[in-house]
Amino acid sequence: MKNRYDVIVVGGGPAGSMAALKAAEGGASVCIMEKDRDIGYPVRCGEAIGELGLKQFVDIRPNWIAATITEFRLISPNGTKIDTEFSGQKGFILHRRIFDYDLCTMAADAGADVFTKAYVNGLIIENDIVCGIKVNHLGDQKNIYSKIVIAADGLESRVGRWAGLRTQIRMKDMESCMQYTVANVPLKENRIDFYVGQEYAPGGYLWVFPKGPTTANIGMGISGAYSKDVNPKKLLDKFMEKNYPDVSILTSMCGGVPCAKPMKDAVRNGVILVGDAGHQVNPMTGGGIVSAMKGGSIGGTVAAESIKKSDYSKSFLDKYNSILKKDFGDTHNRFYKIKEVISALTDDDLDGIAKKVSKIPEGDRTLTQIFKACVMKKPSLIFDVVKVFAGV
Repeated sequence: MKNRYDVIVVGGGPAGSMAALKAAEGGASVCIMEKDRDIGYPVRCGEAIGELGLKQFVDIRPNWIAATITEFRLISPNGTKIDTEFSGQKGFILHRRIFDYDLCTMAADAGADVFTKAYVNGLIIENDIVCGIKVNHLGDQKNIYSKIVIAADGLESRVGRWAGLRTQIRMKDMESCMQYTVANVPLKENRIDFYVGQEYAPGGYLWVFPKGPTTANIGMGISGAYSKDVNPKKLLDKFMEKNYPDVSILTSMCGGVPCAKPMKDAVRNGVILVGDAGHQVNPMTGGGIVSAMKGGSIGGTVAAESIKKSDYSKSFLDKYNSILKKDFGDTHNRFYKIKEVISALTDDDLDGIAKKVSKIPEGDRTLTQIFKACVMKKPSLIFDVVKVFAGV
């Protein structure tokens, strides 16, 4: 570990690895500081991603893919099933341990140094400019200097807070999540299932994501508005006992997922926030892999440009905020408005929507039609739905 780099990336997930990759490709000297002992572990994710999103950044490797998804099923509170095929695209359930590891390896191959068991416990700030980190690496406390620090350190980023950014998330925008990875489960390998309603996941949804012929991620996220009164583990256990009583639970995880609007301002002098640290999760679905990779890619590119210009000021780094807003920030703001309406729907509302959509012939159903039906109580949002799914 050198005592000086152009760019220090805190966090070795997809956002951090993409940031390090782009910064290194841009000619900067880069290191990644990952607090866990392994890149890609533990997995804190449902592992779903769209093919088109992933192909923006990397050539897809077969060993990353646990399942290829071409169908979607929505189950309403009264059990009505709405089946829809994806048109012109497909999704994947990843092996995140392998995917994250390979992504970080790409950054290393581009020239980034990678350090695990590196716990960042402070920033070096001089004249209101962040110019390095304080890190404990394998028991050895060090000061490492840099021109830019990229915070990819996840939810409510400590690096962001130390730099003076407001990273806190309102409770109502924090999904409480619980997930099991299970074996010996009967399922359709190319279909993802979503259950909605108070019995399953108040203000959120429950998912079944296949990871092979007999393995799946089964989890749920509930709106923060219910988190004081509802225990997600108890709800998930009740669902498992009723629907999958004979499975073996291989792993379990719990945590919070930020379903908020993206941060409008994710930079300070010498600091850029990417991924979950910058609230770059899709607020409607809780999916964050693609947006984390986008945030990291943009952040790493801007960081490399700032090194070349010898300008690490907030005024220069504001370029990151502008590019991010244009790339997906506006879309995520639309998703947030749609989420607010959908999360307030009652079970009767959801059953009515399912009944309405079920009358559409299965081959003619689209996700756009489903979401249009969901926001009929606020028709002005139909334009947002169309813009989101049209990619506008």
